Amino acid sequence: MHRPLAFLVLLFLAPLAAAQGTKDDYDRANSVFKWTAGKVTSAKVEANWTADGTRFWYKNAKNEFVLVDAAKGTRAVVTEDKLPKDAKPNNPPKKKNFEEEEADEDAAFVRALQPPRRGGDSPDGKWSAFTKDSNVWLRDAKSKEETQLSTDGKADDSYGRIHWSPNSKKLIAIRTKAGGDRKVTLVESSPRTQLQPVTSTYNYLKPGDAIPLPKPHLFDIENKKEIAVSDELFPNPWAVGNEHWSKDSKHFYFTYNQRGHTVMRLLDIDATTGKVTAVVNEECKTFFDYANKLYVNYLDDTNEVIWMSERDGWNHLYLVDLATGKAKNITKGEWVVRSVERVDVKTREVWFRALGIHEGQDSYHVHFARVKLDGTELTKLTAGDGTHSIGYSPDRKYFIDTYSRVDLPPVTELRRTSDGKKVCDLEKADASALLKTGWSYPERFVAKARDGKTDIHGYIIRPSNFDPKKKYPVIEYIYAGPHDHHVRKGFTASPSELRIAELGFILVKIDGMGTNWRSKAFHDVCWKNLGDSGFLDRILWIKAAAEKHKEMDISKGVGIFGGSAGGQSSTRALLAHGDFYTVAVSDCGCHDNRMDKIWWNELWMSWPIGAHYAEQSNVTQAHKLKGKLMLVVGELDRNVDPASTMQVANALIKADKDFDLLIVPGAGHGAAESPYGNRRRMDFFVRNMLGVEPRAK
Repeated sequence: MHRPLAFLVLLFLAPLAAAQGTKDDYDRANSVFKWTAGKVTSAKVEANWTADGTRFWYKNAKNEFVLVDAAKGTRAVVTEDKLPKDAKPNNPPKKKNFEEEEADEDAAFVRALQPPRRGGDSPDGKWSAFTKDSNVWLRDAKSKEETQLSTDGKADDSYGRIHWSPNSKKLIAIRTKAGGDRKVTLVESSPRTQLQPVTSTYNYLKPGDAIPLPKPHLFDIENKKEIAVSDELFPNPWAVGNEHWSKDSKHFYFTYNQRGHTVMRLLDIDATTGKVTAVVNEECKTFFDYANKLYVNYLDDTNEVIWMSERDGWNHLYLVDLATGKAKNITKGEWVVRSVERVDVKTREVWFRALGIHEGQDSYHVHFARVKLDGTELTKLTAGDGTHSIGYSPDRKYFIDTYSRVDLPPVTELRRTSDGKKVCDLEKADASALLKTGWSYPERFVAKARDGKTDIHGYIIRPSNFDPKKKYPVIEYIYAGPHDHHVRKGFTASPSELRIAELGFILVKIDGMGTNWRSKAFHDVCWKNLGDSGFLDRILWIKAAAEKHKEMDISKGVGIFGGSAGGQSSTRALLAHGDFYTVAVSDCGCHDNRMDKIWWNELWMSWPIGAHYAEQSNVTQAHKLKGKLMLVVGELDRNVDPASTMQVANALIKADKDFDLLIVPGAGHGAAESPYGNRRRMDFFVRNMLGVEPRAK
């Protein structure tokens, strides 16, 4: 007897439906943070150092006291009465996450819209300088007589920051022409305190808006007059900063970041003549990444400055002679300086974090190193195959080094600062209890980029009930923001994306071209091209992973989700690559770069606003939608204007496209991360990729 084809199809799909997207899967997904908690031990060492930096103690996973003698290189379990009495905690400060760093950057830009009106006493104590009626004034400390120095200040073009020369004979005052006053209005539909909606407005400049224009002016105190300074080398500032007088009061230095970010200069104003020269002139074909790679450290005693640049294709440090502008490499190679930790003027050394400095390791592993300012004696302080964090002893002769990978729980060692050599092992984290739950390590995977040469890094996450004999749809968690790289490198027992995998998916996360902290060429892919989002690299990576791992089923398309810039990219996936990505959930996306905050978008998309802004807008491309799309937005999002999402919805309606729209009353940025938003996102993938009703028994 022949059975109907439909019956056979249902019979074939039955095991899949029974095993994925069920109530048990949801329960497990929603309790990830609970069932993974406390199951990794010995993951960190909280050191209590003696004042002389020779010994420290900590408690291990067994609650035993461990005493370490750094000078002798010994580690021993002791009783409490054997611990040194003067030992105190000496832990490194917590690193800010991107959301905190982004908030700091936003706050800094808002402050720039309202330049501070401050003055100050001269170094010799004879004068005080201040602003009044938008101009610079002097007050004689003895007679209290006031003299007006400038006369060209106006309410919308007023003087602010004031810098006295060390000899008190000159001062620089920054005059700032006011920028635009665009405001965004939000409507809170369901306030807790009243029935009727509430509106609120806030300052929010967008790409192309007029911005504050700060320019330095030089004044001669003895003659009570301004010395003319030509702005030929700083005609159109996005910002001026890093203001600094030379020790001999003959020169005033400042950085000039030109709007559009293709020009960054370190300029020198001659205090006698007012002549301006460029000590450093970075004229870029694309952009100067001022938000992450601007570093200026003046060395007064030697008339030098430490400068960070990607001029040779990699982010490195240079030692620049302030008199001649001649630059010498401090660091060099096909790796990057991530940040400067400290500069020791006496030993003429710079201590820094580096990425890619150890050949054979992941290009994004954070390592610590130091080098002489002349580029000699490069000492790599950390070595273990992982990403590192360190904490120094009080005298910095030793440091505690903890490193991990997504597939390696933390390893902690004591190392010597003088040469980076290991003194002794301290702890190795134990994840055996975690592994007994079915949890498995993410798999690091590398495939070639669109150029066929460059390594693209990512990882694969499988559900805790993973069955290698079954097929699993693939979902990508995307964030392609050019400000950083976004594939996690350190170990965690409960990554948030595991929640999606637990529903019956294989989840991947990838850093494609256009993201940060590789070569300049790698990063430049994003310039005027945020719509690219590295998709050509991501698609190749996923295909390579699926070829190796047959359980990764991409035959019916790949799912994708992300928030903010990831919301923009996930929607773009269906508009530009709808033959590969078929289901997307986009949270609080900056879908049109003309609608989002000015600093982030102009840094990568440049200025003035050109046709490339419209070409890469999800609004103008909405008619190309393929697949299933869910848009999520919080009505009180102050990071990305909620209208950005609504304009995509409007364009989709005009194009007669089907889509889902979730507006969350009272929610801000990241509405899809709320319990309700997260559940709706889960349901959307389960229905559209597994083909089953969510939470079915």
